[in-house]
Amino acid sequence: MIKTLRRKFIVISTVAILLVLVTIIGSISFASFYRNNQEVDSVLDTLVENNGQISRSTNVKQVPSVLTSPQRNRERIFQYRFFSTRVSGNGQITAIDDRQIETVPDNAIKRLSHTAFRQHRNQGTIYYNQTAYAYKKKKINNQTLIVFLDKSILLANSYDLLQIAILIGLVSMLLYTLILVGLSKYAIRPLIIAEKRQREFISNAGHELKTPLAVIAANNEMQELTTGENEWTNSNKDQISRLTRLINNLISLTRLGERPNLNIAKTNISRLTQQASHNFMNVMKQSKLQYQVNIQNNVFAQVDHNYYPELVHILLDNAQKYCDQGGTVSLTLKDQRHPALIVSNSYAAGADVDYTKFFERFYREDTAHQAKGGFGIGLSMAKQIVSDFHGQINANYQDGQISFTVTLKS
Repeated sequence: MIKTLRRKFIVISTVAILLVLVTIIGSISFASFYRNNQEVDSVLDTLVENNGQISRSTNVKQVPSVLTSPQRNRERIFQYRFFSTRVSGNGQITAIDDRQIETVPDNAIKRLSHTAFRQHRNQGTIYYNQTAYAYKKKKINNQTLIVFLDKSILLANSYDLLQIAILIGLVSMLLYTLILVGLSKYAIRPLIIAEKRQREFISNAGHELKTPLAVIAANNEMQELTTGENEWTNSNKDQISRLTRLINNLISLTRLGERPNLNIAKTNISRLTQQASHNFMNVMKQSKLQYQVNIQNNVFAQVDHNYYPELVHILLDNAQKYCDQGGTVSLTLKDQRHPALIVSNSYAAGADVDYTKFFERFYREDTAHQAKGGFGIGLSMAKQIVSDFHGQINANYQDGQISFTVTLKS
């Protein structure tokens, strides 16, 4: 339980910091890309207003504020790579200005211009040799001015920032996880101490209670020898038996939590299931229940051969205890994709029951369960055993029957 709690603590904390880092990195990257795209639009606007050219005579007031901010002075605009063309109404290119570009030949400029000219939008992005060129069009007299701007220079810093942020995020995640693993034991120490004290208390109290119960049982037997059996002595024996079962179950549950390791190996559970189910033949007959057993031969699973029969006993005892009068208890063992043990019993009143709580320690669904004499421990023990086998157990209700299905590893 402590190991599971520690793993959950580490996973939840790691996921939380991951979400924080993703949010921070995503926000910074989004802001950077948005800022640079705004700059692309600003540069294009400036170039279009100046007929596709930038010179020393360009009026500073015509340069958008995004370019003349303290971080982006007026000289910055001269670093951009761009070219422009003029296209007549019939699609003929009448002029090319490629003085500010070196890597795009005239034939490529013509193709890009024709493509942009045919677009219905006044601005967009065109790719050439894996480089993005933003363009913007403007009508001048009977011609169309098309200005192209190399976006890669502007966006390069954003991509670099994104890569650095991701690298820093991964390193931070790794360091955080290592620190968290190292400190997690100290973080959950109060829970470890409380769990240990709880187990010690249950174990010590269980052993202490056995002595007075033994004395009461002996006194009850002496009373029967003296006055004979009567309803009072029989009632005493029943209550002593109930308390003894409760104490034994509590001690067993505590030992399950304390056990450091199991001898889990590939085991023929068909034989173990057959032996365990046979022990309930007389119990079912005495309870006047129909008992159906269907066990597939040579089913192997990764279990502890000492604790697997106890798991079968718990499920069958629970099925017999809560089965409707004259109902049916069935046990099925099969191996399809994974070994599966299914124990079912008739339960007409189970349509509106919350089965997710059945495996909680000391949980009992209603007063009808109390009348059966259960303590709400058995299924909790079953869940612990299945968890130790690295399997799964769940409950479901269908057609008047409640079924407990255990899926194991083969």
